[in-house]
Parts: sequence; C-alpha cells; structure tokens
Amino acid sequence: MMTDPIADMLTRIRNAKMAGHAKLSMPSSKIKVEIARVMKQEGFLRGYKAIPHLQQGMLRLYLKYDKDTKPVIKGLKRVSKPGCRVYRGVDEMPEVLSSLGVAIVSTSSGVMTNKDCLRRNVGGEILCYLW
Repeated sequence: MMTDPIADMLTRIRNAKMAGHAKLSMPSSKIKVEIARVMKQEGFLRGYKAIPHLQQGMLRLYLKYDKDTKPVIKGLKRVSKPGCRVYRGVDEMPEVLSSLGVAIVSTSSGVMTNKDCLRRNVGGEILCYLW
C-alpha cells in the first residue's frame, strides 16, 4: 500500500530524469494529473497524457531536455506530507530559488503555482517545490 502517491510521482520523475528517459508512466489520479498540468504550463514537461487503463488508469509524462540533453528539471522536493501538512496563506507564500523555481500549491480554486496564488490572492497546501 502506497501512503504518499505524490512523493511516489516525484521520485519516479527524479529517477527517470537521472536515467535520461524521455517518458515515464505511473498510476493516475486527479491530483497527479493536475500537478502534471502545472508542470507542463511552467515548461518543465514536454507533455502528459492520461491513459484509461483498467480501473485506475495510467499517467504518462514526457520529460523535457535542453539542447545539450540536460534535463530541464533540476530538482524536486516534497513539502507537505501525509504526516505533516504544510498550509500557507497568501501573505506567507514561499519563494523558490529567488523566483527561479515554483511551488505547486493545492488551493480551493484548484492546483496552481505560488505566483498564481499571489495573483489570485489565495493560499493553500504547499505540495512540492520544483526548480
């Protein structure tokens, strides 16, 4: 039984990136699809696809590399965990690597980046940092 599916997703991305894979697959969920959408929107992924498969479905991510075949994703860090949830208001929104990275935040208005939270004036649960 997996207790933290988001940490599993980030670990799979980290492992695929270090191995130089162009794509990776994992069990799908609504939150994982939303995280992938934000990652694509911010330019960290080439694309993603939710594939219907049996009961749960699969999520396929296409990693992005620069012209020197170095991964665009330099690092990932899980912030809020099942045992210790991390919530921040709009006035306490974290800044990742002096705004070079992003924090992915789950809000009442959906999953978005820390910059979008400041624009929309909402706070929420800090899921992970991405740079």
